[in-house]
Parts: sequence; C-alpha cells; structure tokens
Amino acid sequence: MENVNIHKTAVIHPGAKLSPGVSIGPYSIVEGNVTLGDNVRVGSHCVLTGQTTIGRNCKIYTGAVIGSAPQDRKHSADDNVFLNIGENNVIREYVTMNPGTLDGGGKTIIGSGNLFMAYSHVAHDCVIGNNCVMANAATLAGHVTLEDNAVLGGFSAVHQFTRLGRLSIVGGCSKVVQDVPPFAMVDGHPVKVIRTNVVGLKRSQISEKSIKLLNKSFKILFRQGLTKTHAIEKVIAEVEASPEVEHLVFFCKTSERGLCS
Repeated sequence: MENVNIHKTAVIHPGAKLSPGVSIGPYSIVEGNVTLGDNVRVGSHCVLTGQTTIGRNCKIYTGAVIGSAPQDRKHSADDNVFLNIGENNVIREYVTMNPGTLDGGGKTIIGSGNLFMAYSHVAHDCVIGNNCVMANAATLAGHVTLEDNAVLGGFSAVHQFTRLGRLSIVGGCSKVVQDVPPFAMVDGHPVKVIRTNVVGLKRSQISEKSIKLLNKSFKILFRQGLTKTHAIEKVIAEVEASPEVEHLVFFCKTSERGLCS
C-alpha cells in the first residue's frame, strides 16, 4: 500500500482497498470489503466493515462504527448489501452507519459534504443528500430520506420511511413521525411547522421574492385548516411559480406518510 499512513496497531484486511493519502489511526479495524478514497482520515478505535465505500477527503473520528450489519431481524449475514458514502463528509466520534437491506433495495446512500456529529446514527436503507447536518445523538430509523441541506437537531429521532425536505431544520430533542416539508423550521414532540427556515434560505442565497412566495405558500398549507389536496390546489392557483415553490408542491404531493401539521 503506497502513500498510506497506517498505525502499527491498526488491523487492515489484505483485501481492503486503500487509495493514496489514506491515514488510519491506532487500534482501528478495516475489513476486507471496504474501499477508502483518496486522503480519507480514520481516527483511533474505529471499525470499518461490510461492503462499504467511503469517498475522498472524508474524516472519521474516534470510535465510529461504519458499515456494521443492519439492525433488522430479517437481515442475514449472507445478504449482499452496501453502504456508499460520498466525499468530504465529517463523521464524528462514535457515529454508527448501517448498509441497506434486501427489502429496501440493498443500499444506504450518503452524499457529500455532510456533518454527522458525535453519537448520531444512520440506519439501513437511508438516503442522505449533500451538505446535511445531524447534530449530536440524532437518530434516523430505516428508510429515511434527507434532502440536501437538511439539518437535524441534537437528540432528535426520525421515524422510518419519513422524509426531511431540502433546507428544512428540525429543533433539538424533536420527534419526527411525518414528512418535514422543504424549507420548513419544525419543532416539538411530535414536530409541528413553526415557519419557513428564513435563515437557511438566506444563507443559501434564495431570493427575497422566493422567500416571500414560500411564506405565502406555508400560510396556505399549514395555517388555513385546509386538507392537503385543497391546500396544494390553492397554492398552485394563487402563488406565483418559482423553483422553490414548485419543489415544495411536488414534495407535498408525493408525501406518503403525510406532512407534519
């Protein structure tokens, strides 16, 4: 293995694929079906296992367990399942991530530029976009989707098959049992829509006009007591179209678990 830095106490299976610039700290274990991209940094006492691929420039801190078997009673050790992690992710202390299950398509997929704070958990068959944040001890059950730039507060728990929309933010210690709309700020037990995520929208350079259109859409969807179908129809009829409004409408139309109130 050329141009890699492996501590003498680390245990690396000869079948593991390590790209140039990889660094592995003391007492960490890398098993045979793991692939590490360029410049991946692995701290001490980490376990990288399963059919796991980790993209370049990811940083993995002490005690993380990445790729261990899904916590699903139907899973068999012989199942051909995967965990695919993109580039430039920061995976902090004691984070756990599981691969997919056969029933869920066989893959857990994580994009790029995400921050997983200490003790957070990504369960089987989750799909996480880019530039998301999971704060300390936030937990995703199986089959959860996080769209780009979603933020999940510390100690929050997300029910299986739930979606968190783009640029949404969930307050700490929240219970998420239904879909969180894009661009929303939600909080509670279970969560309720508070307002649009104005700070996140501005940081993402969404125009003031689009923010005003989203505010109008949110009032119709969540403040007028309409059914979901009627509220969506009213948004389409009364709110000027913009990429953000169109994404919000599409998300709401395709919600299977229902939207948080």
